[in-house]
Amino acid sequence: MINLYDLTFQQLTDLLADWGYSQFHATKVWHQMYRSLPASINDMAEIKPSLQERLLAEATLGQFSTISDLGSKDGDTRKFLLGCADGQSIETVIMRYVGRKDRPDETRRFTACISSQAGCAMGCVFCATGQMGFMRHLSAGEIVGQIIFVEQLLRQQGAALRNVVLMGMGEPLHNYDNTMQAIEILTDQRGLGLGARHITLSTVGLPDGIRRLADENRPVNLAVSLHGATDEERQRLVPPAKRWPLAVLLDACRYYSEKRNRRIFFEWTLIAYENDTVEQAEALGRLLTGMDAHINVIPLNPTDGFAGRPSDPQRVKDFQAILARYGLPSTVRQRRGIDIAAGCGQLRQRERPEG
Repeated sequence: MINLYDLTFQQLTDLLADWGYSQFHATKVWHQMYRSLPASINDMAEIKPSLQERLLAEATLGQFSTISDLGSKDGDTRKFLLGCADGQSIETVIMRYVGRKDRPDETRRFTACISSQAGCAMGCVFCATGQMGFMRHLSAGEIVGQIIFVEQLLRQQGAALRNVVLMGMGEPLHNYDNTMQAIEILTDQRGLGLGARHITLSTVGLPDGIRRLADENRPVNLAVSLHGATDEERQRLVPPAKRWPLAVLLDACRYYSEKRNRRIFFEWTLIAYENDTVEQAEALGRLLTGMDAHINVIPLNPTDGFAGRPSDPQRVKDFQAILARYGLPSTVRQRRGIDIAAGCGQLRQRERPEG
């Protein structure tokens, strides 16, 4: 069966043309899929009956089953364990952000954190997904399907999705082709029309993928998980760094930044007395001097497979102060959904947070 969410508009048009239907009918189907958000092909209105019958026979709207739905105590985060057609499962998170009181139109902004793989092959030692290992890549339709799931849910609440972060389970650049096809579908103005500048792709730092993003002029935001400013420190935390040392990674980042004329966001998980030291902050300042860079720092979120502790607030401030001396802006990212294991680095296939 063809998962219709796997297809770009052109691929859908080509498929229907092979069946004897014009682009007019492809546009009708596309609008139904991404504007009406039907639960099944049976729910598609205004589709020619013969075409609907063919779609029912040979295609599907790849919907997930909901295995679990957990809400944080503050009500701002929900985490879903979603079942795939083959029995695999993934986690998807919805986060609500409260805007400024003088801008009531921004009082309910929603961000979806979606997965690109079931599990992850990168093996970052402090990440629950890395600790569980790699199961398989998600198809483009399974990546898109997470957004459909979120949009359907938010629509019931009279809300809409604003931002998408590919920071869930998996390494997006390891699943490059499917991830890019999903982004093409999500940003197609004939359908969901998500703004590319509201999509952030987070990578552990695969240089070839970063260069390819630059060469293909992909308009999404790029976030690179750094976590260590020397090869020795980074390799302790991020195993792929043994294959791609910092000199190679930063060369790819400079290539991307210069070719795209875009800022790169560097992610830094602060682990007490390991990578939150004066020495690491100074090394990071020297490493990124001259780049259009912004550092997002976040105190470590707990996982069962890593004994490290998050940095305390004063060490976070001291770390940021050193970066500021190098002219590098930084932001402490909000820690969200920790009570339901929905924070950065905590996602894995489970119905309840352990412990």
